[in-house]
Amino acid sequence: MKYIVFILFTVMTNAAAQVMLKQGMMSLGPISFEGVNPAVKLLQIVFSPWVFLGLCTFVISMGSHLYVLSKVELSFAYPFLSLAYVVVAIVAYFVFREDLNGWRIAGIAFICLGTVLIAQSGRVHDEETASLSSDKIHSEIIR
Repeated sequence: MKYIVFILFTVMTNAAAQVMLKQGMMSLGPISFEGVNPAVKLLQIVFSPWVFLGLCTFVISMGSHLYVLSKVELSFAYPFLSLAYVVVAIVAYFVFREDLNGWRIAGIAFICLGTVLIAQSGRVHDEETASLSSDKIHSEIIR
């Protein structure tokens, strides 16, 4: 549980990147590759300010996630990324005026409940590991 701050940082930067990418694509309008070199069009998209900032934020998020993966189990850390959906859905509702209906709210509630359960499983694992470590140290002292 001591790496939860880094996990939540990963979640928030991932969500922020999604919001920036959406803002960038809205500012560009509908994308069409007709009569344009696709490589040039792709470069125009990537280097538009909001999209580029979103991609850079994704790089930061991935760096944080790699750090987290070096410290905790994948099966513990990865499910927390689903919280990014929760953040994005709420931000999209307020910023982009996207729909947040009952089904989405129910899904968000289930995601939050599942994340709490996973977080609790990490606490149990940390306590078991600490217990095993203290037992090992105690047995070494006795020898």
